[in-house]
Amino acid sequence: MSPVPVVGPQRPDVPAALMVGRVELRAEPSVQQDLAEALRQERTLYAWAAHQPQARALRGRAPVYVAVLPTSGERVVVRHAWHGGLLAPITGDRFRRPTRAPREYHLSRALREAGVPTTALVGYAVYPAGPGFVRVDVVSRYLPEAVDLATILSGHAPGFPIPSVLEATADLLATLARHGIVHPDLNGKNILICPRGDGGCHALVIDVDVIAWDPSRPMQLTLERNVRRLTRSLRKAQRRGESRLSAAALADFATRVHAIADCPATPSPA
Repeated sequence: MSPVPVVGPQRPDVPAALMVGRVELRAEPSVQQDLAEALRQERTLYAWAAHQPQARALRGRAPVYVAVLPTSGERVVVRHAWHGGLLAPITGDRFRRPTRAPREYHLSRALREAGVPTTALVGYAVYPAGPGFVRVDVVSRYLPEAVDLATILSGHAPGFPIPSVLEATADLLATLARHGIVHPDLNGKNILICPRGDGGCHALVIDVDVIAWDPSRPMQLTLERNVRRLTRSLRKAQRRGESRLSAAALADFATRVHAIADCPATPSPA
């Protein structure tokens, strides 16, 4: 089964599609043929990644798989897209076209070009899923030393010093605020921590398809929304016994974010 070119991208920076059977594949040239070959081996990229001998599942709301591309040897992360929120049990993994994948691809590139740290999305595949619906797999470059914030705070990644991790996370939130970026689902799983050569670390934001990006939004308003969303999520992790971060340390973290961003904290409503 040979890939067949189809009509061009939905956004100027989204790759043109290849049809592999009934699957629409959009990917950067460096990985396109490898991913097309994966679709010839399995019905979906997600199934292909899960069945690789060297595949590794990462923790999260749903498993994502690290797999090696056969030609380049590059490691990629393959994620199957699911709905979130209250309607998730009903909507599951079926989406209306064009799905969120083109937006995520576009934002991944635009954010990195603007200096906002996030992972590089390199492609996605769209599968028919009944009249009017499709399913989607998303592929991004693997960061071998990255660990999500939730895993670190739970104590499962002891090689990451908590003070450096919190400082990197505070820097990330200040960067988001400077660009007017609100992440409505900011939690410990949507922040990746990568070690630096100097012993410190830096943080990246992921799952960017849901962000609201408005450079005209007041910096303080942006900062408050992200800080409150993240700290609320981390408090829930504390109550579930999934975080070793104390309430005092969490309060100090929020104070540090405001100091780095040079924005005074707004008192919480009574």
